[in-house]
Amino acid sequence: MPESSVVVQPDPLGSSRLQTVGLRTATKLFAQAAAEVPLPAAPQPVVIAEYGSGNAHNGLLPIGAGIAALRKRVRPEHPIVVTHTDIPDNDFSALFRTLRDDPFSYLRTDRATFASAVGRSYLSQILPSDGVHVGWSAWAIHWLSRLPVEIPDHLQASYSADAQVRAACARQAAHDWHEFIAFRGRELSPGGRLVVMTMGQHDDGRPGLEPLFDGLMHALSELHAQRLVTADELRRMHVPIVGRSEADIRSPFAPSGRFERLRITHLMVTDEPDRFWLQYQNDGDATAFAKNWVGFTRAAVFGTLLESLDPTDPARRCQLADTLAAALVDQLTAAPQPMPIPVAHIVVQKEQR
Repeated sequence: MPESSVVVQPDPLGSSRLQTVGLRTATKLFAQAAAEVPLPAAPQPVVIAEYGSGNAHNGLLPIGAGIAALRKRVRPEHPIVVTHTDIPDNDFSALFRTLRDDPFSYLRTDRATFASAVGRSYLSQILPSDGVHVGWSAWAIHWLSRLPVEIPDHLQASYSADAQVRAACARQAAHDWHEFIAFRGRELSPGGRLVVMTMGQHDDGRPGLEPLFDGLMHALSELHAQRLVTADELRRMHVPIVGRSEADIRSPFAPSGRFERLRITHLMVTDEPDRFWLQYQNDGDATAFAKNWVGFTRAAVFGTLLESLDPTDPARRCQLADTLAAALVDQLTAAPQPMPIPVAHIVVQKEQR
C-alpha cells in the first residue's frame, strides 16, 4: 500500500485543498526545527529527508520554509541536499516534474539546494546513520503497510463494528509507527529533528471523517444494488488507514519518554477546521460543498478502492470512478455535515552525544 497514498494534485482549489489542513502549523514547526538543529561545517551538506513524498506537493512549502531558515545560518553556497523517499511503485517522474515546474519548488529559489529520491519503504533504513539533520513526513504514516485481517462490514477498520478487526488493525498501526520511528532514530544526526503531520484520532476512539465514510458506504451499496459492482468486489474494497491518538503516538517512547535516542518535543492532536464546510456556511451551496469533498476523496482513496476491480479493464474502472463520484456527491449534497478532521503534529528530536 502506498506510503504516501493521499496524493496531492496541483490544483490549489480542488482536491489538494484539504491537504493544506494543518500545513501552516507543520510548516512553522519544520522551520523552527531547521532554525535550531545542529548543522555540519561546510563543505559537508545539510541533509533534509522527506518520508512518503508522493508527488512532492505536500512538502514544498515546509521544505522551502526550512531551507529559508537554514540560509540564515549558513552561507549561500553551503550545499543543502533534499532526499525524497517513497516506495518503489511511487510515481517519481511526477515528483521530479513537481520539483522542476511547480512555482513553489525550492529549486527555483535556492541554487545551492540539490534534490534526489530513493525508492524504499520508510519501514526500513533508507539513508545513512546519523546523516539526516531535518526530516519531514506528511499524510503518509496513517496508511497501513498491510491489512492484517479482512474488514467484513466497512471500508475502513476504525468504523467496523467488529472489535477484533479494530484491534488487529490497531496492532498493525502500532507496529508500523514503531518501525518508522526506530529507523528514523538511526538516520537522524545527533540533535536532528523529525516533523510529522498525520491523521489523528480522538481520545474516545472516534476516527473522524465519519460523514464522508458513511457516504462512501451508501454510494457503494447503490452501485452494488445497480449490479455495477459484484458482492466479491465490494467485499475486497478497503481503505487501510488508521489515525493515532496521543497515547498511540507516545507508546514506543513509554515509559521513559526515550526511544532509539529520540524524545518527543511537541505533540498535539486537534480537530482542524473543515474549510469546505466554512465555505458552505458562507454561500449555502451544498452541491459545491459535496463536490469539493468528492474531489478530495477521489484523489485520495478511489485508486485504492478500485484495486479490487479487474486491472485489465481500465475503461470500467474509469466509468465506475465517475459513477461512484456522482453517487457520493448526491449523498453529501442531500445532508451536508461538517467533517471532523483530527490531525496530529509531532516533533521528535534525537539526543546529542
